[in-house]
Amino acid sequence: MFYRPSDGHGLPHNPFNAIVTPRPIGWISTRSKEGVNNLAPYSFFNATAYVPPQVMFCSTGTKPDQDGTKDSLANIRDTGAFCVNVVEYAMRDAMNASCANLGKDVDEFAHAGLEAAECSEIACARVAAAPAALECKLTQIEPLKGEANYMVMGEVVGVHMRDDCLVDGRFDVTRFQPLSRLGYMDYAAVTDVFSLKRPE
Repeated sequence: MFYRPSDGHGLPHNPFNAIVTPRPIGWISTRSKEGVNNLAPYSFFNATAYVPPQVMFCSTGTKPDQDGTKDSLANIRDTGAFCVNVVEYAMRDAMNASCANLGKDVDEFAHAGLEAAECSEIACARVAAAPAALECKLTQIEPLKGEANYMVMGEVVGVHMRDDCLVDGRFDVTRFQPLSRLGYMDYAAVTDVFSLKRPE
């Protein structure tokens, strides 16, 4: 099968997200200028550089109570800060609960039953029990082609790692099974890990 996205695919569901998988989930926490904590998962997310460490995520779509965007992006525009929380398999239901389309005055930490902890380097909350959290300062927001599509880039200025995830000096993902986004309503957890030696 071949199709041009501009012509449509003719399938019951869009296959694009199922093709680009697995995708890491950036569980983005922000705080509004009014002081309301926000938490939302984004699967258009990844690391982009080592030195200095940098990450990006993309926000697509809008909410009726925000001006042409969603809460996360609106808050980041106002404050210049956000935190990326790593999602583990054990937190899948809380992550899913934070997907709900709630008003901008609703705290998703409370809605999802999660304990919030204060970040160290930025004025923002983080998921206290997350395996890891990356405190970020905004470096740029880039509009992308299409309506309400934006790429948010940030420099990591603080890193939290849960002690039980450190094994022999390495951050061990098998200790918490990171959740990844697949297509449609599907997810996967990392349970098996193997190593490959790079060629000289």
